[in-house]
Amino acid sequence: MKYVVIIGDGMADFPLEELNGKTPLMAANKPFMDMMAKEGFCGKVTTVPDGFPPGSDVAGMSLFGYDPAKYYTGRAPIEAFGMGITMDENDVAFRCNLVNLEFNPEEVVMGDYSGGHISTPEAKILIEDIKRHLGNDEFIFYPGVGYRHIMIWKNGLWKMKTTPPHDITKKGISSYIPEGDGSKTLINLMETSWKLLGEHPLNKKRSNEGRLPANSIWLWGQGKRSQFPSFMEKYGLKGATVAAVDLVKGISSMVGFDTPFIEGATGYIDTNYENKAKKALELLNENDIVYIHIEAPDEASHNGNVQEKIKAIEYIDGRIIKTIYEAVDESVRFLIVTDHATPISMKTHYACPVPFAIFSKGKDREGGSVSGYDENTGERLFTGEELIAFLTKGHKS
Repeated sequence: MKYVVIIGDGMADFPLEELNGKTPLMAANKPFMDMMAKEGFCGKVTTVPDGFPPGSDVAGMSLFGYDPAKYYTGRAPIEAFGMGITMDENDVAFRCNLVNLEFNPEEVVMGDYSGGHISTPEAKILIEDIKRHLGNDEFIFYPGVGYRHIMIWKNGLWKMKTTPPHDITKKGISSYIPEGDGSKTLINLMETSWKLLGEHPLNKKRSNEGRLPANSIWLWGQGKRSQFPSFMEKYGLKGATVAAVDLVKGISSMVGFDTPFIEGATGYIDTNYENKAKKALELLNENDIVYIHIEAPDEASHNGNVQEKIKAIEYIDGRIIKTIYEAVDESVRFLIVTDHATPISMKTHYACPVPFAIFSKGKDREGGSVSGYDENTGERLFTGEELIAFLTKGHKS
């Protein structure tokens, strides 16, 4: 038996008045997800343990079969690992977003957590200039994908409170700046970036073209180096992951999976779904289990874009799941799942049990869903570790 795990990031939601009381999952035309839910085994999975932030780092770790209570040290070190950054024992990694701030007379407001969805080539130019002006032997900046980057604070402090920028869109930042030991250092770095980025030729060009300037860095998600047992050690399976974002690549790499570069994978609605499906099928020939992560539904939710979220779900169904389903036989078992809810009404992550469906061709199981794949799918509740052990039962666990 081989396994394909398809994670639609942030697909779960709340019923929306504009969809006549339906969620985007309910409203989307997704015949393959629905078929797998109706003919397979369904339930819900708790991906965020009590007391943990409902981010894709915690939830993603759960869906790879690792209890965050045992292995989680912070979001940034996972992404750093995925970017190939070597951390020493006393290093602290921070997520370094390029964001757009609105400098109003009465308050500085988080205008856009993604710096106006800045492209990777543009972001690299800005981060390299940040590195030249703010970087040194103590603070090292690494360019990533889109607005997502990493700063390493050598021998730094990390037991402080920071806030994800996507949680505070259109809110004043004064209540959300870092607090605790070392916070003044972070605040100084962020505020120093305002002048540098605000006057940067690339941002002036973006403004002249009617695009938002990425006029600040935002530091958050800090943590020290973490270590996982390999997926082979834990579950007895060789695996690989198809993903665009460094966070998922980081989790994948930490568990010993291959994480190849995917041409055209952006982390947005315009990602190359066909290349992701094609690469997953190639990897399935060489591996026991392949994860496919699609960020687009989550990005649409953070932007409050209902129609884009529905479209992202439909693209996952019609351009990834359909392609893989038609290419494999009964020896492949599917897991369709989302990592957490990202309600359109909240524009941020929400911790709650989320639906899953397990399906194999020609192998109907008790526990299918009448309505298809949506937030009402299934009653049996699993943790992430329990779900992956259940999916791969018969192998070492």
